[in-house]
Amino acid sequence: MARVKGAMMTRKRRNKTLKLAKSYWGSKSTHFKMAKQAVKKSAVYAYTGRKLKKRDFRRLWITRISAAVKPLGMNYSTFMNGLKKAGIEMNRKSLSEMAIHDSVAFAKLVDAAKAAL
Repeated sequence: MARVKGAMMTRKRRNKTLKLAKSYWGSKSTHFKMAKQAVKKSAVYAYTGRKLKKRDFRRLWITRISAAVKPLGMNYSTFMNGLKKAGIEMNRKSLSEMAIHDSVAFAKLVDAAKAAL
């Protein structure tokens, strides 16, 4: 049986990794061994970043809602509790967008939350 050499597939695999490491600084972009480590590490950072992004946006929305209800005489936790008791189910993203762009409708939501408490 003929012996199969893996040169072509090895080169393809290495080129794929080097392509991912194209903009890296120094020999991390040219040497396969260093590029492999850097690409692996950057994939870990990217994975973690995707999880942190969700956390950070939720924190931002909560801060915006809190800042919007404060002048209307409530705090964030009381407002969310009032909405829950009033049977209004809206996510924090849409509430924060409403607080920024449609303050009249947001004020009505705050009144509904106050009435439910």
